Amino acid sequence: MEWSFQSAEQLVSALRAGAVSSVELTEEAIGRIERDDTAINAICVRDFDRARQAAHRADQARARGADSALLGIPVTVKESYNIAGLPTTWGMPQFANYSPPADAVQVSRLAAAGAVVLGKTNVPLGLQDVQSFNEIYGTTNNPWDHARTPGGSSGGSAAALASGFGALSIGSDIGGSLRTPAHFCGVYAHKPTLGLAASRGMVAPPATALPTDLDLAVVGPMARTARDLTLLLDVMAGPDPLTNGVAYDLALPPSRHERLADFRVLILDEHPLIPTGSAVRAGVNRVADALVDSGARVARHSSLLPDLAEAATVYMQLLFAGAGARFPVDAYEQLRTRVAQLSVDDRSLVAVRQRALVFSHRDWLEANNSRELHRAGWRRLFTEFDAVVCPITPTPAFAHDHDPDLVGRRLDIDGADHPYLDQLVWAGVATMPGLPATAIPAGRSPEGLPVGVQLIGPQFEDRTPLRLAELLEQKIGGFQAPQ
Repeated sequence: MEWSFQSAEQLVSALRAGAVSSVELTEEAIGRIERDDTAINAICVRDFDRARQAAHRADQARARGADSALLGIPVTVKESYNIAGLPTTWGMPQFANYSPPADAVQVSRLAAAGAVVLGKTNVPLGLQDVQSFNEIYGTTNNPWDHARTPGGSSGGSAAALASGFGALSIGSDIGGSLRTPAHFCGVYAHKPTLGLAASRGMVAPPATALPTDLDLAVVGPMARTARDLTLLLDVMAGPDPLTNGVAYDLALPPSRHERLADFRVLILDEHPLIPTGSAVRAGVNRVADALVDSGARVARHSSLLPDLAEAATVYMQLLFAGAGARFPVDAYEQLRTRVAQLSVDDRSLVAVRQRALVFSHRDWLEANNSRELHRAGWRRLFTEFDAVVCPITPTPAFAHDHDPDLVGRRLDIDGADHPYLDQLVWAGVATMPGLPATAIPAGRSPEGLPVGVQLIGPQFEDRTPLRLAELLEQKIGGFQAPQ
């Protein structure tokens, strides 16, 4: 039997039943990577020797009667996580030989759960692109069409999952970096509520791994089924023991509902600042139709929805202010000069991003206050709805574009050009207020490319969109291996 595309849940059951060993699962995964990854380039750092040793230890532990959530399950880890003994570069050539002294907290949690780490997955330079390529490791291709990107910045992880290279992966998300690759590759991902999962050790080299979180950013699970997301989130969730004590109790509330018919869902397929491509709109409507068919209460409009245009502006301000604060002084001063030349009447997202790069602390506090007002608006909305269904990006996976000028790049949406970075607005719907969002497959485009949507839930009620994802998987189907 071939195990490569089985879910982690199925593999755990097979291991417990003695139908397969961790060594067998690991050797099959390694063989598949060695055979198929030359064309995909998802696994940028292989750790096969230690994986084989970990698999052997897992089998020995199970023979002694031990068990744990992921005991013996082959997984991958995004390159940006520190793993002692392996390079952490974030795709930056100057750090090609940097090796951190200790594992990231999430890598330690994988190990404690018994997972077998096969290696690290590719990322874009500095994790700052909707694609996954860099000078050190090259370009990762989409398993559905090698001429297209798998997304970014967790693109290597999504491509690995779609290719059968391990059952699970962990990634991160600040601009859709979990959700966009899942959407482009036809897999599942979950952006947890901001602050739910500790991120120490998911840090750019050569910075010290500290128990502090980057604003807006989260770490989260990726998988080929919705139930596997929950399995992995339960391993990842919880505060950093350096700030909250070694012992803590994870007590996320259960899903609001257990049947599709009981869900109250708001459907969004239009954004005031960017068009939605026809393939993505069809995916949203496919989910909406399934909900209606199942008896769920579905609405297309609500006066409670916070203003999406204002939300996109605040998101870009917070996101790019954080980026600009880390610029070298000379580059920062050059930006200040350039921004001073912008017209006061220019309210485009391009101008918003440029101004945000040189925000003062006063500017940031004003944007942060706007965020809190939006969070209050979302709390009101979630008294009337349980989830919001909307796009992740306006299009399916697009062709590789390695132009180093991100500002000059363009995104084709049904034949019309738009600023490349404007596609981030849909990711920001959940990211700016810190809400959980589950990315699910929602069919394919006319060209046969995967199309996904995101299910946004209430703050710290991650189990609600995760359960909705499970129910929709049963209704409309989920992951399919690339043809």
